[in-house]
Amino acid sequence: MSSTLDAFVRSWPFDPWLLFALGLTGAIYLRGWLILNRRDPDRWGSGQLWAFLSGLATIFLALASPIEPFASLLLQIHMVQHLLLMMVAPPLLWLGAPLFPLLRGLPQSIRTYWIAPLFRSLALRHLFERLAHPAVALLLYAGATWIWHAPAVYDLALRSQAWHYAQHGCFLFTALIFWYAVVQPYPSRPRWSQWLVLPYLVLADVQNTILAALLTFSEKVLYPYYREVPRLGNLSALDDQSTAGVIMWVPGSVAFLLPLFWIGIRLLYGKRSKQGIRHGMKTGRIALPLLEQQRKTSHDHDLLRVPLLGRFLRWRHARLAMQLPVLALAALVIYDGLHGPQVGAMNLAGILPWIHWRGLLVLSLLALGNVFCMACPFLVPRTLARRWLPQGRNWPSWLRSKWLAVVLLGVFLWAYEAFALWDSPWWTAWIAVGYFVTAFVIDGFFSGAAFCKYVCPIGQFNFVQSLVSLLEVKVRDPAICAVCKTKDCIRGRDEIPGCELHLYQPRKSSNMDCTFCLDCIHACPHDNIGVLAQAPGRELWRDPLRSGLGRFSKRPDLAALIVVLVFGAFANAAGMVAPVVEWQDQLSSLLQQRSPLLVTSLFFVFSLLVLPALLIGSAASISRWCGQMKSSRLEVATRFAFALIPLGFGMWLAHYSFHFLASYDAAMPALQRFAGELGWDTLGTPEWSRACCRPVANWLPRLEILFLDFGLLLSLYTGYRIAGSQCVRATQAAKAFAPWALLMVLLFSVGVWIVLQPMQMRGTLFPVG
Repeated sequence: MSSTLDAFVRSWPFDPWLLFALGLTGAIYLRGWLILNRRDPDRWGSGQLWAFLSGLATIFLALASPIEPFASLLLQIHMVQHLLLMMVAPPLLWLGAPLFPLLRGLPQSIRTYWIAPLFRSLALRHLFERLAHPAVALLLYAGATWIWHAPAVYDLALRSQAWHYAQHGCFLFTALIFWYAVVQPYPSRPRWSQWLVLPYLVLADVQNTILAALLTFSEKVLYPYYREVPRLGNLSALDDQSTAGVIMWVPGSVAFLLPLFWIGIRLLYGKRSKQGIRHGMKTGRIALPLLEQQRKTSHDHDLLRVPLLGRFLRWRHARLAMQLPVLALAALVIYDGLHGPQVGAMNLAGILPWIHWRGLLVLSLLALGNVFCMACPFLVPRTLARRWLPQGRNWPSWLRSKWLAVVLLGVFLWAYEAFALWDSPWWTAWIAVGYFVTAFVIDGFFSGAAFCKYVCPIGQFNFVQSLVSLLEVKVRDPAICAVCKTKDCIRGRDEIPGCELHLYQPRKSSNMDCTFCLDCIHACPHDNIGVLAQAPGRELWRDPLRSGLGRFSKRPDLAALIVVLVFGAFANAAGMVAPVVEWQDQLSSLLQQRSPLLVTSLFFVFSLLVLPALLIGSAASISRWCGQMKSSRLEVATRFAFALIPLGFGMWLAHYSFHFLASYDAAMPALQRFAGELGWDTLGTPEWSRACCRPVANWLPRLEILFLDFGLLLSLYTGYRIAGSQCVRATQAAKAFAPWALLMVLLFSVGVWIVLQPMQMRGTLFPVG
């Protein structure tokens, strides 16, 4: 054991007044709870007792454990103390519904002569009502947080024991007022709508995030006191401050977002009867009021009805018109990759695919859906030569799954790091050529768009991520399809092909396997198919029989694809941050490997195979046991894997948008060089300073964490809905969901850690950002 850890374990302060106050409060509550439990055990269960006692234990941990003396030596320990007092203890105390137990636990004389007059005081009641109003409570909470974290005030609290006690008291008092509006403990009756609590928690998280970001990214020590005290573990004051900011940021966000998620669930379910909820739990068809309204009015938000854009999309050759410009760009990338300078930052093949295309891809998936597959250039040669190609063979039955795509995707993620594809324009160009040839050969000899559906790694990425997109190609009015006899959307008509991927529109549900080719829209004689707005992720928790796909719960190959993409998102980003790169270098030296190939291979085997198998397998086993589900572990893992998609997409979005927004103009000097070599001087001489990424803006990491926040929230909600569809009782659903929620929070924390690390700026002339 290190000397620092040994000192920490031995440093238990003794504060008799605090111990007496906590012990007396716990004894009074326990006495009152026992009386109430005997009279009404349904109302006063053990959960309230444990919540209140846990709140008292949290205060003890914050103020009477080694945390207290070490808080004056390390800012990060001081931050842990503040989080316990402001974000853990208060909600636990209110969850114990302490009013009646504390009253019943007091002697009758004290209740009669001391407490009753206070409750009869109109002035005190009005004061408490005003303090507990969300607007006032939020201002008090945020004000206490910011004022006490001001450098001068914070230093004052550190140097004066009296002011330190005042700081702790202020934190606990304002936090109790803040969390009262969130928990609303029995028998409180709020005078405001519960929907107000949602923006209340969001605003609290925003102010906490801003303050945490200031601590994390500050280039100077904000609190001089910590420069003067002895440093522990060779940790500098600035590093200690950055760590404290991360502690405030990540657990703090979780503390606000988890109740936000839970209250949203309760509000959406609250107006329905218990019988209706149980029925929904059994059938998995729990309908959200907002989503039901979305279904009724979604045809009002149809991309085809947008002026000009809708007219263009209805044009039969709209897809080809989008593909040809992208094809021209692909041709430039291939030409420059084969003949231009073999330096990534100076070549179009090193910049356009790895910075701009990937960044625009994830942003378009979020906003518009699978538009890249709509504009995919790899299918243009096949489309133009369609009439001369045989296309008569069926794709082999043993390959009609996603397993081949899973392998290809894993190989691509590994090869990207192992062979430094971002810095090899020549390899990038040949990969693009290989894509064109493979697509032409497979779709030239096999029917059913086999390349898109079963082979293309880019297509599989787009299919999975588009499950949380805002737009979907779908039927406007199912009643019209019910009386349609021609089924032109899948058969085609008048030389307009139907859906090559065999997605019959009336039974198509989600963007999975949909390339947005719009053939079904052009073929439908009733104009009954549109590009409609939808609630993001709605199809993840629904499990109907889907055309061309079956049920999600019966597709372990789809689940494997999702797991590789989710864990691949974190592995791909982690492979670029300084701590992981340093660890790989150390391991290479230890293994006496000159080439990083072995270490990179071990990293991806662990990240894409070993770690997912351990985490997903453990979560499935615990979930199955806690939720008393009859499904096998594989079936449980398959179903819940879909809940991880939003969080994985949040990581892809954070990572790729970071590189795109930090280096968006890095392509300009490469374009100037390329044009100059062709004799076109209109773009001017290359300004290579623009190929060096600029310093990362302070708002960019915050935007990345915001993407992760939304991904976590949607994943949590999706996981809870899936658990509700698999379990009979709500309590079983909560237990079945718990291990998956823990896994999601763990991945979210890893994502935030990655965002806060120095990252290689690939595709530029500047290595780290």
